[in-house]
Amino acid sequence: MLVLLFLAACFLAYSNGANDNFKGVASLYGSRTATYGTALGWATITTFAGSITSIFVAQTLLKKFSGKGLVPDSLVGSEHFLLAVVLGAALTVILATVTGFPVSTTHGLTGALVGAGLLAVGGQVNFAALQKSFLVPLLLSPVLAIVLGAVIYLGLRFFRLRFGISKEWCVCVGSEERVVAMPQPASALSRQQTSPEYSVMVAEAGACAERYAGSFVGFRAQQIMDAAHFLSAGIVCFARALNDTPKIVAMLLLLKALDIRLGFAAVAVMMVIGGLIHSRKIAETMSRKITEMNHGQGFSANFCTGILVILASVFGLPVSTTHVAVGSLFGIGLTTGKANPKVMMGIVLSWIITLPCAAAISAAAYGVITKLV
Repeated sequence: MLVLLFLAACFLAYSNGANDNFKGVASLYGSRTATYGTALGWATITTFAGSITSIFVAQTLLKKFSGKGLVPDSLVGSEHFLLAVVLGAALTVILATVTGFPVSTTHGLTGALVGAGLLAVGGQVNFAALQKSFLVPLLLSPVLAIVLGAVIYLGLRFFRLRFGISKEWCVCVGSEERVVAMPQPASALSRQQTSPEYSVMVAEAGACAERYAGSFVGFRAQQIMDAAHFLSAGIVCFARALNDTPKIVAMLLLLKALDIRLGFAAVAVMMVIGGLIHSRKIAETMSRKITEMNHGQGFSANFCTGILVILASVFGLPVSTTHVAVGSLFGIGLTTGKANPKVMMGIVLSWIITLPCAAAISAAAYGVITKLV
């Protein structure tokens, strides 16, 4: 049973990495600051660093997500209960990943704790603790991110204009060849390639690259922006791993024979592997579908996300990096008028479904495990 619990925790870490690792670098890919491969590589390095650092600085979350205070202590020490919780959360997150929805592992764990707890002890689940320590931070984080993301972007835009840094647009000059269908005898069609036609156009990112002109303290403005953007993306990935790793390792506290540092290392490795293998669909949703963005807007979203997630880790608040990152991007999209409300509504619906889905799977798993073992 303890071996199964360890393997299930590794599967949860894999699912978490698959759904979460790319979220911090989504703006790098979405704003065309970096290719998919470069963004994923940067996410992998900084995520692993955050996971390892969490060994030393995230003890509050480690205790909170063991279930203590939410369910009776006797249940917290049950391997049947913890295995059901891990399976409920892991299956919920991996299902969301393969369908391309960025959901919260925190939400999945919370729902799984409640679902298995209700089946095991019924009314002894502490819903007051659930509301105060879990639901309030989870519900407030996306709202704060929307507001703060918009404020940070407008503030940085004000300072950019104040220092005289303007946007630089390129003029695209090139040639294009047309292929024309030509009628032939017997109602047949043939394709004839014509001579090249030259065109000139002025367009936004995707056709032409929008960059920042001018310099600041001796450096080109675009170089400063790209460096700040990469740094902010790394901070978000680092902060997410710092916040999420202890939540998963908490499921391994029952394994007394396992050095907890080895537990952290195993979770860190599986999070990295999950991100490397299963990030593409989440990358497309986060980078392309929520809102269009340029370099400055992507940096603003990452800056906002990093601030909120790091503060949450310091104070032991189990906020969702997913909610914060999506909220930041959507807040900036509302400011620029480029947000996609339909995509956002679909994402919010997936957040709502996460809790009951994880609770149902966890409860079912607990029922099967207690009967078979």
